[in-house]
Amino acid sequence: MTELTGYLMSAVLTGAGATALVDVWAAARKWLFGIPSLDYGLVGRWFAYIARRRFRHDPIAATASVQGECLIGWVAHYLIGIAFAAVVLAFWGLDWARHPTLGPALVVGIGSVAAPFFVMQPAMGAGIAASRTPHPARARFHSVVTHGIFGLGLYGAGWLTSLLHVFG
Repeated sequence: MTELTGYLMSAVLTGAGATALVDVWAAARKWLFGIPSLDYGLVGRWFAYIARRRFRHDPIAATASVQGECLIGWVAHYLIGIAFAAVVLAFWGLDWARHPTLGPALVVGIGSVAAPFFVMQPAMGAGIAASRTPHPARARFHSVVTHGIFGLGLYGAGWLTSLLHVFG
């Protein structure tokens, strides 16, 4: 197995595992606190419109739906999680994959909140860091917590992946 294959396999397994933990957290949050999870159909709609050269919506929910947007959104959700796992590996290398530590996982996990705050939310009509939502502080809090859970998921999935010795 090549080093590149090890990176790719580790990124896929770690990123998908961490993203799955976020989905478990979203379901628990809805069940325990009645907080609805993100509608990945709207994320898919946004990505579908990017392909049509439309990057900003005001708001995305008012934009016409597209066929397959839910599937597009869920695939994008997992691919983004895998991409952030690849960021961990790009900075800390396969040594981190062999012996995961919590610090790098939390740095990338919590740091990944910059993507929704400064890219997705403004582009989808919610403003920078959810500033145009009814309760911006609450939305920000939930985003940071969710991305912290993602960081914990990077660590946990990285640890489980290390047991598989996928890096050669």
